[in-house]
Amino acid sequence: MGRYLEDSSGFRGHAEDVALPATLEEVRALVARCSHSGTPITIAGAGTGLTGARVPRGGIVISLERFVDIEIERGRARCGAGVLLRDLQKAAGRTKQFFGPNPTEDSACIGGIISTNAGGARSFHYGSVRRHVLALEVTFMDGRTRWLERGQRVDFAVRPVRIPKTTKNSAGYYLPPHVEWVDLLAGSEGTLGIVTRAELQLLPQPAAILSGVIFFPSDASALEAVEAWRGISELRLLEFLDGPALDFLRPAYPDIPSGAQAALMIEQNLESEEDSEIDRWAVRLEERNALGETSWFGFRPVDHERFREFRHTLAATVTDIPRRRGYPKFSTDFAVPFRYHRELYACYKQRCDELFPGKYTIFGHAGDANNHINLLPSSDEEARHGEQLMYEFAEYAVSLGGTVAAEHGIGKTKTDLLKLMYSSAELEAMKTVKRQLDPQWLLGQGTIFA
Repeated sequence: MGRYLEDSSGFRGHAEDVALPATLEEVRALVARCSHSGTPITIAGAGTGLTGARVPRGGIVISLERFVDIEIERGRARCGAGVLLRDLQKAAGRTKQFFGPNPTEDSACIGGIISTNAGGARSFHYGSVRRHVLALEVTFMDGRTRWLERGQRVDFAVRPVRIPKTTKNSAGYYLPPHVEWVDLLAGSEGTLGIVTRAELQLLPQPAAILSGVIFFPSDASALEAVEAWRGISELRLLEFLDGPALDFLRPAYPDIPSGAQAALMIEQNLESEEDSEIDRWAVRLEERNALGETSWFGFRPVDHERFREFRHTLAATVTDIPRRRGYPKFSTDFAVPFRYHRELYACYKQRCDELFPGKYTIFGHAGDANNHINLLPSSDEEARHGEQLMYEFAEYAVSLGGTVAAEHGIGKTKTDLLKLMYSSAELEAMKTVKRQLDPQWLLGQGTIFA
């Protein structure tokens, strides 16, 4: 049972039992039993989450890991909620298609990335997971199972809730006017219904992909390049890494240039490997004072995989350091409207230099103004400062019109931040939806709402 009681954040919980149903009928029987007895249910994904949503606080855990069927058609895939993202991408790749969003952890399951409306590196171009959901098979707490397709609007009264003007948002329920079922359920973090299968949009693979890691002598020059390059046609990834991030990576990647103090990772869809767009990159690098001669570029799948592993190694490293030290890692998932990305970064850097010199790094989805801070405390005092900074940064991001959860969701660890972003009336509108679909509040207790 132990592996179902925590997620990648290290947040831990407890449960009375774990159920691994293999059929829809078994899921429905579990729902009926729990509804009758008033037993809380927590839906467990693959455990890659960072906010504790899959961690139970009593009751039973339902893992959908046995729902692993995949059917690939032209333009779409039908798959079970337990399918791993990497397995979906492999199956789609055999038909020269791919799933647009690219959450960093490819061992996440499909149900999990739908539940958080996950984003990842390619969301800059393709958007978050919600945009690519075509239909969902959902069992509600009243025992009904419905196949809900895009275009079907929620069939009960819903009060709209303001949507922040960021390119990504996974904070609370998505409630625009005339909301559709698939949009409401994507991002609801397993608190409104149990998604057992999904139909997802697939896209044709581009003829060629240019990928690269471009090094810069300063973070300022890298951030200027983000602004200059965001509008490049078919640029599908634009990621930032600061100087400390490169320092964490240098032991494993000694070919990182010694003068590099920041980097951008890019991917661009091309018509061919002879596309004239390639020549434009030499000009762009010179214009932005990049370390062009020592930057890395490639077309081959092995190049793409090397660069993906480069980014993944950084995330794994900053997760492992605080575990070895015996202290929690503090990380942000805040985003702001892009015009304020410099202000947010400057605030991060100033306060981290003051309180965590040499013990932090900033990297992430710069194209979406969604850079992540990672604070790495090594003492009780620093851990207290980390908690204070998280709240301070959340307040600042919201003051700029931002979100406290761009792609990871609220889970159980960020419920205190939701009230910074939404009014009491907006939170009540969300809770009204929860009461409509789960009147006993049995699904995902403690997730989104404390």
